[in-house]
Amino acid sequence: MSEHALILDCDGVLADTEKDGHLVAFNQVFDEAGYPFRWSEDEYAKLLKVGGGKERLKAYLLDHPEIELPGMDDLDALLAEVHRRKSYDYQQIVNGGHIPGRPGIKRLVEEALDGGWQVAVASTSAVPSVEAVAVAVFGQATRDRLFGIYGGDIVKAKKPAPDIYLYALEQLGLEPSQAVVVEDSESGAKAAAAAGIAHIVTVSHFTKNDPFPAARIVVSDLGEPDAPAELIAGDDVRHDGMITFASLQTIARENA
Repeated sequence: MSEHALILDCDGVLADTEKDGHLVAFNQVFDEAGYPFRWSEDEYAKLLKVGGGKERLKAYLLDHPEIELPGMDDLDALLAEVHRRKSYDYQQIVNGGHIPGRPGIKRLVEEALDGGWQVAVASTSAVPSVEAVAVAVFGQATRDRLFGIYGGDIVKAKKPAPDIYLYALEQLGLEPSQAVVVEDSESGAKAAAAAGIAHIVTVSHFTKNDPFPAARIVVSDLGEPDAPAELIAGDDVRHDGMITFASLQTIARENA
């Protein structure tokens, strides 16, 4: 068993899925159901402070008591059904090849795997949705090399609570000092910090203005040889303008 692991968030880290995937799928379901609202990008950006799709919709409905929907007498059942339909639509979007992987993510994962690290994904999204993104971004062969994919309701409290990262560490058999996380959001970074794990932040469409006080480094993305990552904040552990396996090793040594 490897002594180190790279743990990745999904949405905004593997691909910029929130804007072009989840938001689109939510609005498709709202339209199909005849609901009297749609989420704008600005509205959705605010809702992303809440971890989990069902939780976001619940928060929105509680903030808008004037909205009445069929089935609201059993709100949990309604949320579950809307989220089920949204997850199906989302997977169709992903499987259609409409959401490319973020710069450097496939490269870094394969470098880490080839270097002997375990790699896992820990997300607040439903596992089937994360699986679809992982296969689309990495290809089936690399996805099959991942240690595990954890998400959805597998833990009681979602990000910014540390539960999903603590669960991943338990499955990996590692201590927080033996892992490095890649996140993209304030809530995700808070979850990693609360779990005691050093984290890298690659900002995404909705999170570029979020604060990341505990991040080891904040970058525009992980970088590619022909498109270096922009350093936004933190210690520059890039190599040739990229976050590489050597970058992960540097962070791991300093955590030891």
